[in-house]
Amino acid sequence: MTRVKDALRVEHLSHAFGTTAVLHDVSFSLAQGEVLALLGPSGSGKSTLLHLVGGLDTPSRGRVLWGDTDLSSLSAEERARRRNLELGLIFQHHYLLEDLSALENAALPALIAHRPDQDRAERLLRSVGLGARLGNFPAQLSGGERQRVALARALMLRPRLLLADEPTGSLDQANSRAVMDLLLGLALEEGAGVLLVTHDEALALRAHRVLRLVDGRLLVD
Repeated sequence: MTRVKDALRVEHLSHAFGTTAVLHDVSFSLAQGEVLALLGPSGSGKSTLLHLVGGLDTPSRGRVLWGDTDLSSLSAEERARRRNLELGLIFQHHYLLEDLSALENAALPALIAHRPDQDRAERLLRSVGLGARLGNFPAQLSGGERQRVALARALMLRPRLLLADEPTGSLDQANSRAVMDLLLGLALEEGAGVLLVTHDEALALRAHRVLRLVDGRLLVD
C-alpha cells in the first residue's frame, strides 16, 4: 500500500517571546488530502503555531517542513515565493484591497502569478454564497462576507497546503457549513492538506482528525 505523502510536518517545535514560552515541543504531520482541526482556547498558542507553520515567523526550536522542504533551508525570499504559490492563508484579519471588488480580490493571486482565471474566482465566490456580491467593494460587504472573499482568494491557486485561522468565526451556521464543505472538497478533490484552527467543536468534528492545544502543549483526540 502506497503511503500518502505529508503536506506538512512539524517536528519538536517550541517558541518563546522573550522569556515567555508559548509553544512546547509540538510535533504533528498533515497528509495530502487531509483536513486537520486544531482546537484550543484563546491564548493557547494556536495563532502563533499557524504563523510558524506558514513561515511567517521563525521558531525558537524545532523545524517545519512543507512536503520534503525544511523551511530553515530556504532564504526569506524563496520562502515568501513558495508561500505565495503553494500555500493558501486565511487569517482573522482579511487583508482585502479596498479599491478592488470582491471578484478582483479573489482573482488577485492568479493574476500576480501570471495565471489569470476569473472564471475560477467567480465559481469560488458563488460556492460560498457571494454570487450576487461579485462587484461589491470590501466597504460594502459585511465581516462575514469579507471573510468568505478571503477564503476564495486563498483557494485560487489550488494550494497544496491551506492554513485557516478561524475561517468561520463571523459566519452563521449555514455559511459555516458551506465553508467547511469547500475545505473538505479542496482536500478530497485537489489533494490539499488543510490545517483548520478553530474554537468551534462542532466544526472540528467534521475534520478528519482533531488536535488540541492547551497552554502551548499538544493533546491528541
